[in-house]
Amino acid sequence: MSSTIRVGIVGSGFGVGVHLPALRAHERFEVVALASPNTAQEHAKQAKIAHAYASCKEMLAHETLDAVIIASPPFAHREDTLAALHAGVHVLCEKPMGLNVEECEAMVAAELSAGTACGICFEFRYLPQRIALREMVANGHLDPIRDIELSHLMGFLRREATRRRGWWFQRERGGGIAGAVLSHAIDAANHLLARVPQHTTGLLRTANVHRTDAQGEFTSNVDDGAFALLDYGDGIVARLAVDGCAAVESFTLAVHGEARTAVTSGMSALDLRLFSVDDEETNELDCAASPYTRFAPINAAVPPMMQLYDDWVLAIDGKPHALPSFRDGLAVARVLEAVGYSSTNAKSAVSSG
Repeated sequence: MSSTIRVGIVGSGFGVGVHLPALRAHERFEVVALASPNTAQEHAKQAKIAHAYASCKEMLAHETLDAVIIASPPFAHREDTLAALHAGVHVLCEKPMGLNVEECEAMVAAELSAGTACGICFEFRYLPQRIALREMVANGHLDPIRDIELSHLMGFLRREATRRRGWWFQRERGGGIAGAVLSHAIDAANHLLARVPQHTTGLLRTANVHRTDAQGEFTSNVDDGAFALLDYGDGIVARLAVDGCAAVESFTLAVHGEARTAVTSGMSALDLRLFSVDDEETNELDCAASPYTRFAPINAAVPPMMQLYDDWVLAIDGKPHALPSFRDGLAVARVLEAVGYSSTNAKSAVSSG
């Protein structure tokens, strides 16, 4: 009989909204503690989690844990991850992995020293259409590939959209759409092609500097649009665009070859259909459903997250797995830093006014 994995969650936002129900639905995990500086007690009581702490370090000092989910804000990822690895537990960290490449390199080095099973939450890899698309690429059905196109349009950062102030609107603390969404887009291209880019260019755009929430007006210095052009060599490029100020909700991920295109699209990254297109016809392709589809009503991100946990469990058990790795997170960080997402860049921007 497989042993139960005792896990603690760090972070009461996405950690409680997605990770908690996903972990509770998965047969191998028992959530025993929650850590968050301000709201841990409140959320733990509501969710009937036995123990609540103000920090990851405090939780690790008082609990016997096998694993930790790091779903704290990006500015805390490095400190929380290093604390967990120092305690010798398995770690699953949310993206973006860190505020800059240097932080991510430190996390990779700590993982190697700890020897535990570590991964990054690139759960979109596990969507049925994304799995099928990668199989088409891996089997050469789209060769020769010339172009990866990803466009993710959202409206949650439009001028009239209300979103509460906090770290998300502070560039030096890891806020902005590049870390939140472009990170997924970069990983999508890297994962589809099974390689990392040789060269990167791009830019971050802040269209709506002046924002309003229930407390009144405040200033944002983070990107609400992020755009990257990646050169993978061998005549293959990727064009990635994520925009939070659009009038429509739309997601498109296409792999364009010289003879055929495969495109998965929908109103969001979690609601997709897959098509194959060539000179003669367009066909919609059937994709095997997630084994956890029944949990989608809780949150659409729960099924792919549970499949990511499946790979984490395999890694913890010392079996072959396909868990998105810390090195994958570092590869994404290199691209993010190249287009301007970095605490170092943020400090420079702040100091220069």
